[in-house]
Amino acid sequence: MPRTPNSLLARTVVLIGILLVASLAAWLALFTLAEQEPRARQIATRAAAVVNLTRAALLAAQPERRQALLQELSRREGIRIVPMTPEELFLPPPERGLQRRIWQELQAQLGEDTLLITDPADDEALWISFTLGPDDYWLVLPRAPHRDSLPWQWIGWGVLTLLLAFAGGWAVVKRINRPLREAAAVAARVGHGDFGARLDEHGPDEIASLARAFNRMSADLGTQETDRALLLAGLSHDLRTPLARLRLAVEMQVENARERGAMIRDMDDMDTMSRQFAELARSDGEVARPVDLDALCRELAAGFAARGLPVAVRGALGTAAVPALGLARSLSNLLENAHRYGRPPVELELARSADAICFTVIDHGAGLGDAELESAKRPFWRGNAARTGAQGSGLGLAIVERFARQAGGRLVLSTRNPGLAACLSLPPQTHPPAL
Repeated sequence: MPRTPNSLLARTVVLIGILLVASLAAWLALFTLAEQEPRARQIATRAAAVVNLTRAALLAAQPERRQALLQELSRREGIRIVPMTPEELFLPPPERGLQRRIWQELQAQLGEDTLLITDPADDEALWISFTLGPDDYWLVLPRAPHRDSLPWQWIGWGVLTLLLAFAGGWAVVKRINRPLREAAAVAARVGHGDFGARLDEHGPDEIASLARAFNRMSADLGTQETDRALLLAGLSHDLRTPLARLRLAVEMQVENARERGAMIRDMDDMDTMSRQFAELARSDGEVARPVDLDALCRELAAGFAARGLPVAVRGALGTAAVPALGLARSLSNLLENAHRYGRPPVELELARSADAICFTVIDHGAGLGDAELESAKRPFWRGNAARTGAQGSGLGLAIVERFARQAGGRLVLSTRNPGLAACLSLPPQTHPPAL
């Protein structure tokens, strides 16, 4: 099935084309009807005059001179007189079109018994019946000045008019679509966190009103994002100092090692939450720069191994321009989640395709249900603690999702048997991995 045009430009041009074709067809029909009546009357009047003059000349001429007169008419005017056979008296009249209008006019001027036919071998000749004495004849008029169909010139002008109308309609709609395309591009920038993006507020009233409303919305979102970042950063900052004092006091004053360890673990969790609040509040103004991705991943794996959390790195990516700090934080969160909520072995697979560079963190734990894969990327979402035996703030995956979106990539979670795979993909870069 042919695909229905989906863009506003295509739909508007198609609609304009349909309206133009319908209007032109209606105009041609009205023109033909309005033009046939005077044209048929003019042709019939001339033909009737020729018939009357020819009949009068033949009646006035002496019988022995009639043959010479007919030859003279044929030589000078191209008029022929052909005897009518009895069978031709019953020929059907023209059914429609200009010829029928001419026949009706000839009957009005020459009599009801007048016949009109065309010669199939010469469609530019009119055969008109008339009576001369007791006999019936055909008067053949050459090059009858009429056509039932439109001349090619008219068709050509009609096609040219349609083409000009299509071109004008396309130009107008394209001009209207330009602000819409700009609005879509700016909306995409705002969606990626660029709240300073603005639309041009000049132009037609409707477009300018839309641009002003959009710019106000973008400014309001930027203000809310700034306030949120300040709130989270302040909360993180204000919590870390008291936590440090509490940890010191617990280590010095709590004698029971078991209780002291539990309290320290709780404070470590609170410190992790505080750090993640700061990461979530951190601005996304980091500039991408060329980074050795393989070295970055090996350094992360070494840091986890030093904590007794081994990570197996597989594959190679080479060098790419990325926000290095944001990428390192995101991969660290994914590896932290894999060790906290999953089970070893934990793997970090590196792969490059034509449209993305991919970092996939794989664990072998209980995983997530299919219905939880998207929910897990929302801030403060927590899975079933009974399956994992671990608690958390629910911000780790949200931080990674936010980074991926701002970098033009995406985070995709998928279930394995057993375990979970978290794939962080970023736009492709121009530096291939070294072989």
